[in-house]
Amino acid sequence: MGTLLLKATDLARPSFKANPYPFYARLRAETPVCRVKVAFVKAWLVTRYDDAVTVLRDPRISKDVGSKLAYIPRFAKPLTDHMLSRYPPDHTRLRGLVSKAFTPRRIEDMQRGIQDACDALLSRVTADRPFDLVRDVALPLPLTVISGMLGIPEADRRRFHAIIRGGIAIGAPTRLRDVPLALPYVWLLMRYFRKLFAERRARPGDDLISALVQAEEAGDRLSENELMGTSVLLLFAGYETTVNLIASGALALMENPPQQERFAGDASVRVSAIEELLRFTSPIEMTPPSVAREDIAMGPVTVRRGDLVSAVLGSANRDEAVFREPEVLDITRDPNRHLAFGQGIHFCLGAPLARMEGQIALTTLFRRFPRLRLAQPAASLRWRPLLPLRGLEALPVTASR
Repeated sequence: MGTLLLKATDLARPSFKANPYPFYARLRAETPVCRVKVAFVKAWLVTRYDDAVTVLRDPRISKDVGSKLAYIPRFAKPLTDHMLSRYPPDHTRLRGLVSKAFTPRRIEDMQRGIQDACDALLSRVTADRPFDLVRDVALPLPLTVISGMLGIPEADRRRFHAIIRGGIAIGAPTRLRDVPLALPYVWLLMRYFRKLFAERRARPGDDLISALVQAEEAGDRLSENELMGTSVLLLFAGYETTVNLIASGALALMENPPQQERFAGDASVRVSAIEELLRFTSPIEMTPPSVAREDIAMGPVTVRRGDLVSAVLGSANRDEAVFREPEVLDITRDPNRHLAFGQGIHFCLGAPLARMEGQIALTTLFRRFPRLRLAQPAASLRWRPLLPLRGLEALPVTASR
């Protein structure tokens, strides 16, 4: 038990991403804690729900991996300087500062704008003609929302998207070559944000970057590195997760026609439906590596002090010890203790925004097109070859009014 060594390249293959769940079920039953080789390092993967909660909540497991990610060059180190890599009292300080700029009232006020943006995107769809749900809805909606929140001008957003996609592998490279390929995009992203910080200090606006630049708690402010790390964290957390939720959620509903029909026609299930789609699709498939601060017994093995460990949320969210009939999509599921947004002090600050975007996008989509269907066989869909995320490259569908 625990001696199995997996390769990240195998776990990131598009063919594996299409349906990783039978393999995860086998791991939970036979090798719930196993090793994986990820580019430059080895880490433990935990696949059972209770062990995943330990990785997310236990203070003996630190998100500050520091020198363990020695492949990240010095210029990019600020990207890791954010609240997820800190613990109290630093975490409390950073989260308090960010929360001032990320209030529930601010999120609630965005609802009308998100609905308008979604309506505008779907108004371009022609009934009975195929369109790509990723390209035309799932991708531009979160990009519009997070760019508007951060204060990124509309003229820059297409270029900004290319930079994000090019640099995302720096956080969890699958292959050795991923890092040098991502570094130019990381440099462009950091240069863009530094310019934006300077502009907002000189001319503050009604956006999140301005709020972060001005945020203050007990006489303290975000340092330049903390500002960079926090901005990039909010960007990726508010963008990639929601793209995958919308696209994979739509696919899950189309593959389950009775659930699709009920979602389209019954407004009372839409809140629970989003929670079930988060569980069922796990937009973030596994957590970034954390480091054990001391020896920890986990499942059948002992994770040693200094070892890297990652929780496979896509497996934990289908653990039969916690969820009844976990392979079944049930949009009325209650209770639903999924781990899609993490747990504990590092629970995703942007969870309310992601839920709102997902609910508005999917509700509007299936209300307009209740008989939405795939335009090609599900088995031929292309999945992105990224280790920590599970998302579609494209989702061709046909909308019938």
